[in-house]
Amino acid sequence: MLLEMHCHTAEHSACSRVSAVELVRKVHVKRLQGVVLTDHHYLWQEADLAELRRQAGVPPDFVILSGQETNVPVFGDVLIYGAPVTIPRGTPLTVVRQEFPDLVVVWAHPYRNGREPTDELLRSPLLNGVEIFNSNHTVQENSQGLQDWRRLQLVATSGTDTHAASYAATYPTVFDQPIRTIRELVQAVRSGQCRPYLKEVSHREASKVIEVTIGNEKPDRTQEKIIVRTPPNDTAWSAAERAYHIMTAISERGFDQGMFRVPQPIQKNADSGTILEQGLTGESLFDRLVAASTDEAQKYLRLCAQWLARLHLQRLRITSPEEFLREETRRLTVDLNRFTDSDPPYRNKITGIVRAVQAAEQDLMVRDQESWIQGHGDYQSQNIIIGRDGAGGEAGFYLGAIDFERSQVMPPAFDVGWFLAQARSQFDNYPALSGGLVEETFLDAYVKGAAAMVTDDFWRQVELFRARANVSIAGFLVKMGMAGSPELWRILVESERALTYVG
Repeated sequence: MLLEMHCHTAEHSACSRVSAVELVRKVHVKRLQGVVLTDHHYLWQEADLAELRRQAGVPPDFVILSGQETNVPVFGDVLIYGAPVTIPRGTPLTVVRQEFPDLVVVWAHPYRNGREPTDELLRSPLLNGVEIFNSNHTVQENSQGLQDWRRLQLVATSGTDTHAASYAATYPTVFDQPIRTIRELVQAVRSGQCRPYLKEVSHREASKVIEVTIGNEKPDRTQEKIIVRTPPNDTAWSAAERAYHIMTAISERGFDQGMFRVPQPIQKNADSGTILEQGLTGESLFDRLVAASTDEAQKYLRLCAQWLARLHLQRLRITSPEEFLREETRRLTVDLNRFTDSDPPYRNKITGIVRAVQAAEQDLMVRDQESWIQGHGDYQSQNIIIGRDGAGGEAGFYLGAIDFERSQVMPPAFDVGWFLAQARSQFDNYPALSGGLVEETFLDAYVKGAAAMVTDDFWRQVELFRARANVSIAGFLVKMGMAGSPELWRILVESERALTYVG
């Protein structure tokens, strides 16, 4: 059962801009099962709640209860549920407990404004729970609440702290049993039968990468996300730490907000072996494109190319060019071994392609290293997110890229050729996208956005890295048992054609 546990009405909280009727209706529309009003230093009476229900017109099974928010010494703001009267501001919690031993007290937004509550306070016997998620917390503060909750095994709630209708019901609390009265709510909190509403999805089990989505399901997909990485060994930790460092440097160059973004770094803790970053909310470019009109697809592709052009024009060099060639040699060897080990019918063809790619990359290393920049390394539609801030509208629209594990100092053409090759395979079964729409739109926007990167040799390099990306795609098909497929033959033929431009 989902309840909104922290909200304020315009009738009884001067800071709120939403009426009680509108608030109740909004929470009901968001598919929660109830709301607990927590106005500042005010407790709604049962008769008033009954009249509110009548005016709001919600079903009889929709729960409407009242608690209150008050300010106390030491803790600041707390949420009180189950008190029969309004608690005056400034009353010490010890006094509240003595007068009303059957109520529950939840510490409201304890991390707000950068506060760092001690373990002693979080575990205080004066509290029955801690509100770890709140709209007045930043992503960093909500992530700290998540960590403390798990580390200390606290009884925790979440609350939207609603003061306007637009974001009502964003952070509900889930209860393990039906709640009909304030007394049942008190008993559930006391027994720990509640928790913040969130979803966890394991994206890479072997690498221990979990995506935590906070808040209620919403069709606009603006839920807050936190990516939790707990690398299982030293090698994996080094790779994750490296990606975190690169992402931080890119974020600091203007990719932290606005139209073009990367996930925001939150915390890196070597002692606990945990890396946290803010997830980008929205849909992948792939999902958007396959459902888009032609005009929409062109818009997304132009933005995608502009993001890449903006990254390249930063001319960052965080890692080393030597690492690029070393890693390329290793990855191409892995792909080649997949063909050698499985003995597919096209082994000689792929061997020739790999050797040609390796030779061309070695040549670039010798004669063109100075123009290399920090690239993404795996720039393709599944790693590009289209999202919005807030409930909608163009103002909050953004495009971001994720997964920087393969980011290296490389020729700018690498990202371009990689994107084109991946798009050719990903959209082959979508007629509206499998023609020239994707390539022509993307290249036109990239060239306009990064004209300074387009040297005389640029197009030759794009074809080289188109062939290079096809090697990895072919290796993946072999791994998936598709060594004899027509798709694999197409990829190899197109790779050879691309390499004819390389010379």
